[in-house]
Amino acid sequence: MTTRIITYAAAFLLLLSGCKVSKDIPAPTNTTPAVFRNGTEDTANIATIQWKTFFTDAALQKLVDSAISNNYDMQAAVKNIEAAQLIVKQTKLGNLPAANLQIGASINRPSDNSLNGLSLSQFLGKSYVEDYSASLALSWEADIWGKIKNQKAKALAAYLQTGEAKKAIQTNLVADVAKGYYNLLMLDAQLAIAHKNVLLNDSTLRIIQLQYNAGQVTALGVQQAEAQRLVAVQLIPLLQQTIIIQENALSILTGVVPAAIERSSELKNIVAAQNISSGVPSQLVSNRPDVKIYELALTIANANTGIAKANLYPSLTITAAGGVNSFKASNWFNIPASLFGTALGGITQPLFQRKQLKTQYELAKVEREKTVIQFRQSVLNAVGEVSDALVKTTKLKEQEAVATTRVNTLQQAISNADLLFKNGMATYLEVITAQSNTLQGELELAALKKEQLSAVVELYRALGGGWN
Repeated sequence: MTTRIITYAAAFLLLLSGCKVSKDIPAPTNTTPAVFRNGTEDTANIATIQWKTFFTDAALQKLVDSAISNNYDMQAAVKNIEAAQLIVKQTKLGNLPAANLQIGASINRPSDNSLNGLSLSQFLGKSYVEDYSASLALSWEADIWGKIKNQKAKALAAYLQTGEAKKAIQTNLVADVAKGYYNLLMLDAQLAIAHKNVLLNDSTLRIIQLQYNAGQVTALGVQQAEAQRLVAVQLIPLLQQTIIIQENALSILTGVVPAAIERSSELKNIVAAQNISSGVPSQLVSNRPDVKIYELALTIANANTGIAKANLYPSLTITAAGGVNSFKASNWFNIPASLFGTALGGITQPLFQRKQLKTQYELAKVEREKTVIQFRQSVLNAVGEVSDALVKTTKLKEQEAVATTRVNTLQQAISNADLLFKNGMATYLEVITAQSNTLQGELELAALKKEQLSAVVELYRALGGGWN
Protein backbone atom coordinates (compact mmCIF):
# COMPACT_ATOMS: atom_id res chain seq x y z
CA MET A 1 0.00 0.00 0.00
CA THR A 2 2.81 2.39 0.92
CA THR A 3 4.65 1.62 -2.32
CA ARG A 4 1.51 2.36 -4.32
CA ILE A 5 1.02 5.70 -2.58
CA ILE A 6 4.63 6.68 -3.28
CA THR A 7 4.23 5.68 -6.94
CA TYR A 8 1.05 7.73 -7.31
CA ALA A 9 2.70 10.70 -5.59
CA ALA A 10 5.74 10.50 -7.87
CA ALA A 11 3.52 10.31 -10.95
CA PHE A 12 1.53 13.30 -9.76
CA LEU A 13 4.70 15.33 -9.17
CA LEU A 14 5.98 14.47 -12.66
CA LEU A 15 2.68 15.60 -14.13
CA LEU A 16 2.80 18.91 -12.24
CA SER A 17 6.43 19.46 -13.23
CA GLY A 18 5.32 19.76 -16.84
CA CYS A 19 2.99 22.63 -16.00
CA LYS A 20 3.93 26.21 -16.92
CA VAL A 21 2.68 28.85 -14.56
CA SER A 22 3.70 31.67 -16.92
CA LYS A 23 3.04 31.84 -20.64
CA ASP A 24 6.06 32.82 -22.73
CA ILE A 25 5.96 35.75 -25.13
CA PRO A 26 7.41 34.76 -28.53
CA ALA A 27 9.71 37.07 -30.47
CA PRO A 28 7.70 39.44 -32.71
CA THR A 29 7.62 38.17 -36.29
CA ASN A 30 6.28 41.28 -38.05
CA THR A 31 9.09 43.66 -37.12
CA THR A 32 10.74 43.87 -40.55
CA PRO A 33 9.53 45.21 -43.92
CA ALA A 34 9.38 43.02 -47.02
CA VAL A 35 12.41 44.70 -48.63
CA PHE A 36 15.03 47.28 -47.72
CA ARG A 37 14.65 50.81 -48.98
CA ASN A 38 16.91 51.08 -52.05
CA GLY A 39 17.19 47.26 -51.93
CA THR A 40 15.82 44.37 -53.99
CA GLU A 41 13.76 41.29 -53.25
CA ASP A 42 16.75 39.03 -53.97
CA THR A 43 17.31 36.61 -51.08
CA ALA A 44 21.06 36.36 -51.80
CA ASN A 45 23.00 38.07 -49.03
CA ILE A 46 26.64 39.16 -48.87
CA ALA A 47 26.55 38.61 -45.09
CA THR A 48 26.85 34.87 -45.72
CA ILE A 49 30.23 35.37 -47.44
CA GLN A 50 33.19 34.63 -45.19
CA TRP A 51 35.36 37.66 -44.53
CA LYS A 52 38.41 36.02 -46.11
CA THR A 53 36.44 35.71 -49.33
CA PHE A 54 34.86 39.15 -49.12
CA PHE A 55 38.18 40.93 -48.52
CA THR A 56 40.73 39.77 -51.08
CA ASP A 57 43.62 42.13 -50.28
CA ALA A 58 46.42 40.01 -48.77
CA ALA A 59 47.64 42.67 -46.32
CA LEU A 60 44.08 43.38 -45.16
CA GLN A 61 43.44 39.68 -44.61
CA LYS A 62 46.57 39.49 -42.49
CA LEU A 63 45.45 42.47 -40.40
CA VAL A 64 41.96 41.06 -39.83
CA ASP A 65 43.34 37.65 -38.90
CA SER A 66 45.69 39.27 -36.37
CA ALA A 67 42.83 41.33 -34.93
CA ILE A 68 40.59 38.29 -34.43
CA SER A 69 43.41 36.40 -32.71
CA ASN A 70 45.00 39.16 -30.64
CA ASN A 71 42.41 41.87 -29.98
CA TYR A 72 41.80 42.15 -26.24
CA ASP A 73 38.07 42.72 -26.61
CA MET A 74 37.87 39.42 -28.47
CA GLN A 75 39.89 37.67 -25.77
CA ALA A 76 37.59 39.06 -23.07
CA ALA A 77 34.57 37.83 -25.05
CA VAL A 78 36.05 34.32 -25.11
CA LYS A 79 36.44 34.43 -21.32
CA ASN A 80 32.82 35.51 -20.98
CA ILE A 81 31.82 32.43 -22.98
CA GLU A 82 33.88 30.18 -20.71
CA ALA A 83 32.23 31.68 -17.62
CA ALA A 84 28.76 31.21 -19.09
CA GLN A 85 29.58 27.58 -19.91
CA LEU A 86 30.37 26.93 -16.25
CA ILE A 87 27.04 28.44 -15.22
CA VAL A 88 25.16 26.26 -17.73
CA LYS A 89 26.88 23.16 -16.38
CA GLN A 90 25.94 24.18 -12.84
CA THR A 91 22.25 24.65 -13.71
CA LYS A 92 22.12 21.17 -15.22
CA LEU A 93 22.54 19.85 -11.69
CA GLY A 94 19.42 21.69 -10.51
CA ASN A 95 17.22 18.60 -10.50
CA LEU A 96 19.66 16.56 -8.41
CA PRO A 97 19.12 16.38 -4.65
CA ALA A 98 21.46 18.13 -2.27
CA ALA A 99 23.53 15.55 -0.36
CA ASN A 100 25.48 16.08 2.86
CA LEU A 101 27.66 13.58 4.68
CA GLN A 102 27.97 14.24 8.39
CA ILE A 103 30.09 12.46 11.01
CA GLY A 104 29.99 13.59 14.61
CA ALA A 105 30.73 12.63 18.18
CA SER A 106 29.54 14.37 21.33
CA ILE A 107 29.57 13.93 25.09
CA ASN A 108 27.02 15.40 27.50
CA ARG A 109 27.51 15.58 31.29
CA PRO A 110 24.28 16.78 32.98
CA SER A 111 24.01 17.95 36.60
CA ASP A 112 23.83 15.19 39.19
CA ASN A 113 20.74 16.82 40.68
CA SER A 114 18.95 17.09 37.34
CA LEU A 115 16.46 14.55 36.10
CA ASN A 116 18.83 13.53 33.31
CA GLY A 117 21.71 13.17 35.78
CA LEU A 118 19.70 10.95 38.14
CA SER A 119 18.45 8.83 35.21
CA LEU A 120 21.96 8.34 33.85
CA SER A 121 23.26 7.18 37.22
CA GLN A 122 20.34 4.79 37.62
CA PHE A 123 20.23 3.23 34.16
CA LEU A 124 23.77 3.59 32.78
CA GLY A 125 25.79 3.72 35.94
CA LYS A 126 27.75 6.77 34.76
CA SER A 127 27.33 10.50 34.93
CA TYR A 128 27.70 11.32 31.24
CA VAL A 129 26.37 10.13 27.91
CA GLU A 130 28.20 9.75 24.63
CA ASP A 131 26.70 9.99 21.15
CA TYR A 132 28.37 8.85 17.92
CA SER A 133 26.74 9.24 14.52
CA ALA A 134 27.50 9.02 10.81
CA SER A 135 24.74 9.93 8.37
CA LEU A 136 23.95 10.85 4.78
CA ALA A 137 21.20 13.46 4.34
CA LEU A 138 19.41 14.15 1.06
CA SER A 139 17.17 17.11 0.28
CA TRP A 140 15.24 17.57 -2.96
CA GLU A 141 12.82 20.23 -4.11
CA ALA A 142 10.30 19.05 -6.67
CA ASP A 143 10.27 21.28 -9.75
CA ILE A 144 6.48 21.43 -9.78
CA TRP A 145 6.11 24.90 -11.28
CA GLY A 146 9.07 24.83 -13.67
CA LYS A 147 11.38 27.05 -11.60
CA ILE A 148 14.47 24.91 -12.19
CA LYS A 149 13.53 24.45 -15.84
CA ASN A 150 13.36 28.21 -16.26
CA GLN A 151 16.69 28.63 -14.51
CA LYS A 152 18.22 26.24 -17.03
CA ALA A 153 16.63 28.12 -19.94
CA LYS A 154 17.89 31.41 -18.54
CA ALA A 155 21.46 30.13 -18.15
CA LEU A 156 21.46 28.65 -21.65
CA ALA A 157 20.18 31.87 -23.20
CA ALA A 158 22.81 33.87 -21.30
CA TYR A 159 25.48 31.49 -22.60
CA LEU A 160 24.22 31.90 -26.16
CA GLN A 161 24.25 35.68 -25.64
CA THR A 162 27.98 35.55 -24.87
CA GLY A 163 28.52 33.71 -28.14
CA GLU A 164 26.53 36.33 -30.03
CA ALA A 165 28.43 39.09 -28.23
CA LYS A 166 31.68 37.58 -29.48
CA LYS A 167 30.26 37.53 -33.00
CA ALA A 168 29.18 41.17 -32.68
CA ILE A 169 32.67 42.17 -31.52
CA GLN A 170 34.23 40.32 -34.45
CA THR A 171 31.79 41.86 -36.93
CA ASN A 172 32.63 45.37 -35.77
CA LEU A 173 36.32 44.53 -35.52
CA VAL A 174 36.52 43.25 -39.09
CA ALA A 175 34.69 46.34 -40.34
CA ASP A 176 36.87 48.73 -38.32
CA VAL A 177 40.09 47.11 -39.55
CA ALA A 178 38.91 47.18 -43.18
CA LYS A 179 37.81 50.82 -43.00
CA GLY A 180 41.06 51.77 -41.26
CA TYR A 181 43.10 50.00 -43.93
CA TYR A 182 41.20 51.73 -46.75
CA ASN A 183 41.68 55.05 -44.98
CA LEU A 184 45.41 54.32 -44.87
CA LEU A 185 45.44 53.66 -48.62
CA MET A 186 43.57 56.94 -49.18
CA LEU A 187 46.14 58.84 -47.10
CA ASP A 188 48.93 57.20 -49.13
CA ALA A 189 47.24 58.30 -52.34
CA GLN A 190 46.73 61.84 -51.06
CA LEU A 191 50.37 62.02 -49.96
CA ALA A 192 51.47 60.98 -53.45
CA ILE A 193 49.14 63.65 -54.91
CA ALA A 194 50.69 66.28 -52.63
CA HIS A 195 54.24 65.29 -53.65
CA LYS A 196 53.27 65.36 -57.33
CA ASN A 197 51.73 68.80 -56.98
CA VAL A 198 54.81 70.14 -55.19
CA LEU A 199 56.94 69.05 -58.15
CA LEU A 200 54.44 70.59 -60.57
CA ASN A 201 54.37 73.84 -58.60
CA ASP A 202 58.19 73.87 -58.47
CA SER A 203 58.27 73.74 -62.25
CA THR A 204 55.72 76.56 -62.56
CA LEU A 205 57.51 78.65 -59.94
CA ARG A 206 60.82 78.34 -61.82
CA ILE A 207 59.23 79.59 -65.03
CA ILE A 208 57.53 82.53 -63.27
CA GLN A 209 60.81 83.34 -61.50
CA LEU A 210 62.57 83.46 -64.88
CA GLN A 211 59.83 85.73 -66.23
CA TYR A 212 60.17 87.94 -63.17
CA ASN A 213 63.93 88.20 -63.71
CA ALA A 214 63.20 89.14 -67.31
CA GLY A 215 60.75 91.80 -66.17
CA GLN A 216 57.74 90.05 -67.76
CA VAL A 217 55.78 89.57 -64.50
CA THR A 218 55.68 91.36 -61.18
CA ALA A 219 56.73 90.07 -57.76
CA LEU A 220 53.05 89.36 -57.09
CA GLY A 221 53.16 86.54 -59.60
CA VAL A 222 56.13 84.96 -57.86
CA GLN A 223 54.45 85.32 -54.47
CA GLN A 224 51.19 83.75 -55.66
CA ALA A 225 53.02 80.84 -57.25
CA GLU A 226 55.04 80.33 -54.07
CA ALA A 227 51.85 80.46 -51.96
CA GLN A 228 50.23 77.81 -54.17
CA ARG A 229 53.32 75.64 -53.84
CA LEU A 230 53.22 75.94 -50.02
CA VAL A 231 49.62 74.70 -49.98
CA ALA A 232 50.82 71.35 -51.30
CA VAL A 233 53.96 71.43 -49.15
CA GLN A 234 51.88 71.98 -46.01
CA LEU A 235 49.77 68.93 -46.81
CA ILE A 236 52.77 66.61 -46.70
CA PRO A 237 53.57 66.71 -42.93
CA LEU A 238 49.85 66.76 -42.13
CA LEU A 239 49.25 63.62 -44.17
CA GLN A 240 52.37 61.95 -42.79
CA GLN A 241 51.14 62.65 -39.27
CA THR A 242 47.67 61.26 -40.05
CA ILE A 243 49.19 58.14 -41.64
CA ILE A 244 51.21 57.35 -38.50
CA ILE A 245 48.16 57.91 -36.28
CA GLN A 246 46.08 55.59 -38.48
CA GLU A 247 48.82 52.95 -38.41
CA ASN A 248 48.90 53.17 -34.62
CA ALA A 249 45.11 52.73 -34.45
CA LEU A 250 45.26 49.68 -36.70
CA SER A 251 48.10 48.21 -34.65
CA ILE A 252 46.06 48.55 -31.47
CA LEU A 253 43.04 46.92 -33.13
CA THR A 254 45.23 43.98 -34.14
CA GLY A 255 46.58 43.61 -30.61
CA VAL A 256 50.21 44.64 -31.29
CA VAL A 257 52.33 47.61 -30.30
CA PRO A 258 52.08 50.58 -32.71
CA ALA A 259 54.20 49.97 -35.80
CA ALA A 260 54.22 50.50 -39.55
CA ILE A 261 51.44 48.72 -41.43
CA GLU A 262 52.19 46.66 -44.52
CA ARG A 263 50.25 47.51 -47.69
CA SER A 264 49.89 45.10 -50.59
CA SER A 265 47.99 47.39 -52.92
CA GLU A 266 47.20 51.01 -53.76
CA LEU A 267 43.87 52.75 -53.49
CA LYS A 268 43.48 53.03 -57.27
CA ASN A 269 43.84 49.25 -57.61
CA ILE A 270 41.13 48.39 -55.05
CA VAL A 271 37.82 47.71 -56.76
CA ALA A 272 34.64 48.06 -54.71
CA ALA A 273 32.35 45.04 -54.76
CA GLN A 274 29.80 45.15 -57.57
CA ASN A 275 26.26 43.77 -57.74
CA ILE A 276 25.92 43.82 -53.96
CA SER A 277 23.10 41.60 -52.66
CA SER A 278 21.50 42.76 -49.43
CA GLY A 279 18.97 39.94 -49.08
CA VAL A 280 15.68 40.56 -47.29
CA PRO A 281 15.20 42.28 -43.90
CA SER A 282 13.89 39.15 -42.18
CA GLN A 283 17.38 37.64 -42.45
CA LEU A 284 18.72 40.27 -40.04
CA VAL A 285 17.28 38.46 -37.02
CA SER A 286 19.52 35.45 -37.66
CA ASN A 287 22.50 37.26 -39.23
CA ARG A 288 22.95 40.25 -36.91
CA PRO A 289 24.53 39.17 -33.59
CA ASP A 290 23.28 42.28 -31.78
CA VAL A 291 19.68 41.59 -32.86
CA LYS A 292 20.08 37.95 -31.83
CA ILE A 293 21.23 39.12 -28.39
CA TYR A 294 17.95 40.97 -27.89
CA GLU A 295 16.00 37.92 -29.08
CA LEU A 296 17.81 35.81 -26.48
CA ALA A 297 17.15 38.54 -23.92
CA LEU A 298 13.45 37.85 -24.46
CA THR A 299 14.08 34.19 -23.60
CA ILE A 300 15.79 35.30 -20.38
CA ALA A 301 12.92 37.68 -19.61
CA ASN A 302 10.41 34.86 -20.11
CA ALA A 303 12.43 32.64 -17.77
CA ASN A 304 12.67 35.38 -15.12
CA THR A 305 8.92 35.87 -15.30
CA GLY A 306 8.33 32.14 -14.89
CA ILE A 307 10.69 32.00 -11.90
CA ALA A 308 9.00 34.98 -10.25
CA LYS A 309 5.57 33.43 -10.78
CA ALA A 310 6.70 30.05 -9.43
CA ASN A 311 7.92 31.75 -6.25
CA LEU A 312 4.28 32.62 -5.50
CA TYR A 313 3.26 28.97 -5.36
CA PRO A 314 3.94 26.35 -2.69
CA SER A 315 7.23 24.49 -2.85
CA LEU A 316 7.45 20.78 -2.05
CA THR A 317 10.65 19.65 -0.34
CA ILE A 318 11.47 16.02 0.46
CA THR A 319 14.30 15.20 2.84
CA ALA A 320 15.73 11.88 3.94
CA ALA A 321 18.60 10.87 6.18
CA GLY A 322 20.12 7.56 7.17
CA GLY A 323 23.22 6.20 8.87
CA VAL A 324 24.52 4.70 12.07
CA ASN A 325 24.11 6.00 15.62
CA SER A 326 25.25 4.74 19.00
CA PHE A 327 25.94 6.04 22.51
CA LYS A 328 28.98 3.76 22.73
CA ALA A 329 31.94 4.01 20.37
CA SER A 330 32.34 0.23 20.46
CA ASN A 331 28.83 -0.24 19.04
CA TRP A 332 29.02 2.64 16.53
CA PHE A 333 29.21 0.47 13.42
CA ASN A 334 27.31 -2.51 14.83
CA ILE A 335 25.11 -3.37 11.84
CA PRO A 336 22.11 -3.52 11.75
CA ALA A 337 21.52 -2.51 15.38
CA SER A 338 23.02 0.96 14.96
CA LEU A 339 21.21 1.78 11.72
CA PHE A 340 18.64 4.57 11.65
CA GLY A 341 16.64 6.37 8.97
CA THR A 342 14.26 9.32 8.67
CA ALA A 343 12.13 10.72 5.85
CA LEU A 344 10.20 13.97 5.71
CA GLY A 345 8.11 15.78 3.16
CA GLY A 346 6.94 19.37 3.51
CA ILE A 347 5.05 22.02 1.60
CA THR A 348 6.04 25.64 2.09
CA GLN A 349 3.73 28.47 1.11
CA PRO A 350 4.96 32.08 1.52
CA LEU A 351 2.51 34.22 3.47
CA PHE A 352 3.95 37.51 4.69
CA GLN A 353 6.34 37.72 1.71
CA ARG A 354 3.58 37.21 -0.85
CA LYS A 355 3.13 40.93 -1.51
CA GLN A 356 6.85 41.30 -2.13
CA LEU A 357 6.91 38.25 -4.40
CA LYS A 358 3.86 39.54 -6.26
CA THR A 359 5.65 42.84 -6.87
CA GLN A 360 8.71 40.98 -8.17
CA TYR A 361 6.46 39.07 -10.56
CA GLU A 362 4.87 42.27 -11.86
CA LEU A 363 8.31 43.82 -12.30
CA ALA A 364 9.44 40.75 -14.25
CA LYS A 365 6.47 41.16 -16.59
CA VAL A 366 7.31 44.84 -17.13
CA GLU A 367 10.94 43.96 -17.87
CA ARG A 368 9.75 41.37 -20.36
CA GLU A 369 7.61 43.94 -22.14
CA LYS A 370 10.61 46.30 -22.22
CA THR A 371 12.68 43.53 -23.78
CA VAL A 372 10.12 43.12 -26.58
CA ILE A 373 10.33 46.86 -27.24
CA GLN A 374 14.14 46.73 -27.27
CA PHE A 375 14.06 43.79 -29.67
CA ARG A 376 11.79 45.72 -32.04
CA GLN A 377 14.06 48.77 -31.77
CA SER A 378 17.19 46.71 -32.52
CA VAL A 379 15.56 45.32 -35.67
CA LEU A 380 14.45 48.80 -36.71
CA ASN A 381 17.98 50.16 -36.17
CA ALA A 382 19.46 47.29 -38.19
CA VAL A 383 17.07 47.89 -41.08
CA GLY A 384 17.93 51.59 -40.99
CA GLU A 385 21.67 50.90 -41.02
CA VAL A 386 21.33 48.63 -44.05
CA SER A 387 19.19 51.17 -45.88
CA ASP A 388 21.73 53.92 -45.13
CA ALA A 389 24.60 51.78 -46.37
CA LEU A 390 22.70 50.85 -49.54
CA VAL A 391 22.05 54.44 -50.53
CA LYS A 392 25.66 55.37 -49.70
CA THR A 393 27.07 52.66 -51.97
CA THR A 394 24.83 53.79 -54.82
CA LYS A 395 25.25 57.54 -54.52
CA LEU A 396 28.97 57.46 -53.73
CA LYS A 397 29.51 55.44 -56.87
CA GLU A 398 27.74 58.16 -58.86
CA GLN A 399 29.77 60.87 -57.12
CA GLU A 400 33.01 59.03 -57.85
CA ALA A 401 32.15 58.80 -61.54
CA VAL A 402 31.51 62.55 -61.67
CA ALA A 403 34.68 63.30 -59.67
CA THR A 404 36.75 61.10 -62.00
CA THR A 405 35.48 63.00 -65.04
CA ARG A 406 36.17 66.31 -63.28
CA VAL A 407 39.74 65.31 -62.38
CA ASN A 408 40.42 64.15 -65.95
CA THR A 409 39.14 67.51 -67.19
CA LEU A 410 41.26 69.43 -64.66
CA GLN A 411 44.39 67.45 -65.52
CA GLN A 412 43.83 68.26 -69.19
CA ALA A 413 43.29 71.89 -68.19
CA ILE A 414 46.67 71.92 -66.42
CA SER A 415 48.40 70.62 -69.54
CA ASN A 416 46.64 73.20 -71.70
CA ALA A 417 47.30 76.06 -69.27
CA ASP A 418 50.96 75.10 -68.97
CA LEU A 419 51.37 74.94 -72.75
CA LEU A 420 49.59 78.25 -73.27
CA PHE A 421 51.59 79.87 -70.48
CA LYS A 422 54.90 78.80 -71.99
CA ASN A 423 53.80 80.30 -75.31
CA GLY A 424 52.63 83.53 -73.71
CA MET A 425 48.95 82.90 -74.39
CA ALA A 426 47.87 82.44 -70.74
CA THR A 427 48.66 84.25 -67.53
CA TYR A 428 50.31 82.76 -64.47
CA LEU A 429 47.01 83.14 -62.62
CA GLU A 430 45.33 80.71 -65.00
CA VAL A 431 48.10 78.20 -64.42
CA ILE A 432 47.96 78.58 -60.63
CA THR A 433 44.16 78.28 -60.62
CA ALA A 434 44.31 75.13 -62.74
CA GLN A 435 46.89 73.59 -60.40
CA SER A 436 44.86 74.51 -57.30
CA ASN A 437 41.66 73.05 -58.73
CA THR A 438 43.42 69.87 -59.78
CA LEU A 439 44.98 69.39 -56.35
CA GLN A 440 41.61 69.71 -54.62
CA GLY A 441 39.90 67.56 -57.25
CA GLU A 442 42.43 64.72 -56.89
CA LEU A 443 42.27 64.84 -53.10
CA GLU A 444 38.46 64.72 -53.20
CA LEU A 445 38.50 61.84 -55.69
CA ALA A 446 40.74 59.79 -53.35
CA ALA A 447 38.42 60.59 -50.44
CA LEU A 448 35.34 59.55 -52.45
CA LYS A 449 37.00 56.28 -53.45
CA LYS A 450 37.72 55.56 -49.80
CA GLU A 451 34.18 56.51 -48.76
CA GLN A 452 32.75 54.15 -51.36
CA LEU A 453 34.89 51.26 -50.10
CA SER A 454 33.92 52.09 -46.50
CA ALA A 455 30.23 52.14 -47.47
CA VAL A 456 30.52 48.62 -48.86
CA VAL A 457 32.24 47.51 -45.66
CA GLU A 458 29.51 49.16 -43.60
CA LEU A 459 26.84 47.38 -45.63
CA TYR A 460 28.62 44.07 -45.05
CA ARG A 461 28.67 44.79 -41.30
CA ALA A 462 25.09 46.07 -41.18
CA LEU A 463 23.86 42.86 -42.82
CA GLY A 464 25.65 40.79 -40.18
CA GLY A 465 28.73 39.77 -42.12
CA GLY A 466 32.23 39.31 -40.73
CA TRP A 467 31.71 36.84 -37.88
CA ASN A 468 31.81 33.66 -39.97
